[in-house]
Amino acid sequence: MTSATPALPAFFGALVADAMAMPVHWYYDQRALMRDYPEFAAPEPPTYLPPRSPHADSILWRSSYTPLNEKGEILHDQAKYWGQRGIHYHQFLRPGENTLNYQLAVELAALVRSLGAYDPEAWLDRYVSFMLTPGMHRDTYVEEYHRHFFTNLASGRKPISCGVRDVHIGGLVPVPALVAALGPKHPDLRRIVRLHVSLTHKDDEVLEAADALARMLAKICGGEDLRGTILEEGSAWISAAKLKRWEREPDHAVVGGLLSSACYIPDAFPAALFLAWRHAGDIAAGVAANARVGGDNCHRGAVVGSLLGASSSIPHDLLDGLAVRGKVEEIFVTRP
Repeated sequence: MTSATPALPAFFGALVADAMAMPVHWYYDQRALMRDYPEFAAPEPPTYLPPRSPHADSILWRSSYTPLNEKGEILHDQAKYWGQRGIHYHQFLRPGENTLNYQLAVELAALVRSLGAYDPEAWLDRYVSFMLTPGMHRDTYVEEYHRHFFTNLASGRKPISCGVRDVHIGGLVPVPALVAALGPKHPDLRRIVRLHVSLTHKDDEVLEAADALARMLAKICGGEDLRGTILEEGSAWISAAKLKRWEREPDHAVVGGLLSSACYIPDAFPAALFLAWRHAGDIAAGVAANARVGGDNCHRGAVVGSLLGASSSIPHDLLDGLAVRGKVEEIFVTRP
């Protein structure tokens, strides 16, 4: 794969990790995950798999969203599945397709590349249009921060003021897209990353993690060592002593045992850094491990996949099977 920017493999790595994790997203019961997806028990990492219904750990039946008016109508034809038991969060996606947050990341990369710069107002216009237009995606689940954003929009707030204090690792999904679209040497990269993430996620820990990931990707894309960079730039989240202890344990004993496999950034970010550290040099094994331990593996994949993609070669089968590959390559080949 030829790259129009040194950070494009990092973005592809994130997309690969999400597509790999998509069918087993939010499985917390390891036995159920292996029963429903025995491919993850095989010695070799699996290729992309379809979502299988029913989802054994789905709690979509406990989620609810009622739009205040048409400016909050973001569920469209998927609304009828909310409140039902066993519904797979990504039931209509095909193998190799990406979940909603990553589809938005592709939209973000396309906008930045077309403008040749980052414009928050232009992005908010595109985001609102994407979410309010029926048929723009086929994903059933819409993360909590989207629901809060569009409730605020429907109540009359301007888009720039609709973000909330969200502590989920899903806030990091746009970071590899921005690093790739702007370039890892962009002089204003860190400020732009913080600004963009804060449009939807105003939590300080999420913003610190986004900044740390941007710094890591900039260094690794510049040729610096993955493990050394994780230790240097992730020192607030992870340490050599912790890694030494954790490396004695299997992946699922660390992520899902010592650290929660859920979405909350205090555990989710160090969990992702650990998986990238352990599987340095082997992105196929790393994204499979991230998927296999379950929990919020799709959004953790923004960290695991981008760090491994920036530092190791992505196998052809993972690139070829990625549904959005052609669109992303077109975005990065065409310059404004």
